[in-house]
Amino acid sequence: MLVCDFKTTCLNWLNVDDVVMGGVSDSAMQLTPDGTAAFAGNLSLENSGGFASVRAALERRNYDGFAGFRIRVKGDGKRYSFRARNDDRFDGIVYKFDFDTVPGEWQEIDLPFSGFVPSFRGRMLPDVPSLGSSNIAQIGLLISNKQAGAFRLEIAWIEAYRADTVASSCR
Repeated sequence: MLVCDFKTTCLNWLNVDDVVMGGVSDSAMQLTPDGTAAFAGNLSLENSGGFASVRAALERRNYDGFAGFRIRVKGDGKRYSFRARNDDRFDGIVYKFDFDTVPGEWQEIDLPFSGFVPSFRGRMLPDVPSLGSSNIAQIGLLISNKQAGAFRLEIAWIEAYRADTVASSCR
């Protein structure tokens, strides 16, 4: 089931970069002429920085009956984190699923809900309940882990998938 196609859904993204804590990284999610979106910018480690992210509120929030999200991305060889939140808060617990990209190649990657890890400001939270699929309020993307420099992740679409429809190139 389609979650974002960047033509009719998921058009409003908010960037949240390390400037909130004094860093100087910058990022944005921009629609491309090809009908995709690109999460791109510059990750800087200056001023104790080191992360760039974007997020969007979802129109549909109940994903019970689905196994996870599937994304079609073309990356730059860097590691990214797909993020989900069970609330509308700006800060707080976020559930993350890290994935690697291959430079210049389109990939379809399955992100099973069971594989999302709860964290708060980069720290794992082992005693927090797992991601609840019945109320996923926000999704997002983040780059961090000292991967300084320019980055670009192109996204064709995001969909929710059922357990019986596993992507051929999942990681």
